[in-house]
Amino acid sequence: MNKRRLGKSDLFVSEMGLGCMSLGHDENKAKEIIHAALDHGVNYLDTADLYDFGINEEFVGKAVKSVRKDVIIATKVGNKWHEDHSGWSWDASKQYIKQAVKDSLSRLQTDYIDLYQLHGGTMEDNHDEVIDTFKELIKEGVIRYYGISSIRPNVISSFASKTDLTSVMMQYSLLDRRPEEWMPLLKEHEISIIARGPIAKGILSDRALTQKAQSVLQKGYLTYTYEQLTELLSSLKEAFASRPIEELAFQYVLSHEEVGAVIPGASSCEQVLKNIKAVQSQKLSAEELQLLRSLTTANKYEQHRI
Repeated sequence: MNKRRLGKSDLFVSEMGLGCMSLGHDENKAKEIIHAALDHGVNYLDTADLYDFGINEEFVGKAVKSVRKDVIIATKVGNKWHEDHSGWSWDASKQYIKQAVKDSLSRLQTDYIDLYQLHGGTMEDNHDEVIDTFKELIKEGVIRYYGISSIRPNVISSFASKTDLTSVMMQYSLLDRRPEEWMPLLKEHEISIIARGPIAKGILSDRALTQKAQSVLQKGYLTYTYEQLTELLSSLKEAFASRPIEELAFQYVLSHEEVGAVIPGASSCEQVLKNIKAVQSQKLSAEELQLLRSLTTANKYEQHRI
């Protein structure tokens, strides 16, 4: 699988990483899914301390322990579980990050994390303190690089202007083109996008729209109503009759050089292999890209503006 460089780092990640949030609670099945990805060229795994109260990190750590040097592990920090696991609160303080990274290292059974990401963020956070904390962790050798996971324009602009950020994780797909507004800024600062949600809750897949999440049936998706989604999917299938819609979804996101990797989730080995096939399919031509842009909406994130 082709690899791309994340930002200005020396991390060269497979064009498709594995978003580990959907691995589930069966350790053996999770291990099979991870190994299926690794066996087919994926070298980048993305998890978070939030997922399943840290169990997700444990599964990842156990699955890659014997091949740790060949795998790039990314995890996230900032969401602090309540003691009774009834919910979580946001904590971007230096004290919490310093403790959380130790906990993540223990669960992952590793001495270092390749990419450590702030799992959200607001303008009320002390961005300078967060950055200084990450830099200290780099000096200590427990993380190699750092990034943020956010779609908030003001947060992204703040971190991009203050530091040598490696990446910004954002939801990005044909149906959610909000990150495109910020690509020039990120390109200027040599910051890569890590794209999650490339098939938009399964809408951009070969399953019938009536089989999607109930929320999609009732509320649509972002700026699209259910009726508009039905019309769009019909138009895409008519215009690209020879290509599965998943190929269009992945290849559109990867057509942007600002994207370092796309990280779909997977709950089965079959899904991993299907995603890999789509990622390794024929790239879209300039004419095809233009057609996709004309059929979809260049939506913007209207909240949390500068």
